[in-house]
Amino acid sequence: MKNYTITVNGNVYDVVVEEGASTGAPVAAKAPAAPKAAPKAVPAAAPVAAGGAGSIKVEAGAAGKIFKIEASVGQAVKKGDAVIILEAMKMEIPVVAPEDGTVASIDVAVGDAVEAGAVLATLK
Repeated sequence: MKNYTITVNGNVYDVVVEEGASTGAPVAAKAPAAPKAAPKAVPAAAPVAAGGAGSIKVEAGAAGKIFKIEASVGQAVKKGDAVIILEAMKMEIPVVAPEDGTVASIDVAVGDAVEAGAVLATLK
């Protein structure tokens, strides 16, 4: 028997697969491995631009999945305007601009899994 940890669409499954013995010899059972934590999504690196452009980070407040992108690159936003909608625990959570600015980059796509603190967009 072999234990595998498989991640499908951000969901982690522990799977045990029994191998068929071609010689007819019995297969020895192994103790199940301890469950492993789901691999963390690696946030996209924010582009570094000259002159400090894109220096204001819009970060995820919780781990989840990108549900909708509300703003586009070049769009002016005010403090508190929704930039991205994050889905976490079956709730839609707006990720808002921390201050007034212009969207310099959107660093995620709809459906991406993100961790808390990941940079989702930048403002200038």
